Amino acid sequence: MMPTPQRVCFQLQVKPELLDEYIARHSPVRPEMLAEIAASGRRNYSLFLGEGGRLIGYYETDDDAAAQAYLAASPVAARWEAEMAPYFTGLDGRPDQAATPLTEIFHLADQLADAEPTDEPTTEESTTS
Repeated sequence: MMPTPQRVCFQLQVKPELLDEYIARHSPVRPEMLAEIAASGRRNYSLFLGEGGRLIGYYETDDDAAAQAYLAASPVAARWEAEMAPYFTGLDGRPDQAATPLTEIFHLADQLADAEPTDEPTTEESTTS
C-alpha cells in the first residue's frame, strides 16, 4: 500500500515593490533547484501569488521532516534561499524554513472516502428486518 502523502501549505509575504522581479526569478526556476526539490521528495509543488504580494505555497511529500532536512543540508537550496530571502517581509531565517504553515481544515478526497457507504445495515434497516 502506498503511504498517504502529507499535504503542506504555507504562506509568505513578498515585498510589493519586488513582485515583478520575484515572478521573473520563478519563470523558470533554475534546473538545479528544481532537481533538488524533486530529490527532497516534494511533488505537486505550486506557488500562488495573491494581491499585495501574499504568496501561498503547496506541495505533497511522504515525509515532510525528511524533505525539510534534505533541503536544509543542500548547498544548492541554501544558495537559492539566500537569493530569495530579500524578496520577503517578516522572515526570521531562510524562506523555506521560516514560512508560516497553514492548517488544513478540508480535503475533498478524505471526506468523500469517509462518507462512502458501507455494507453494514443502517440502524433503520436493522430494526425493520
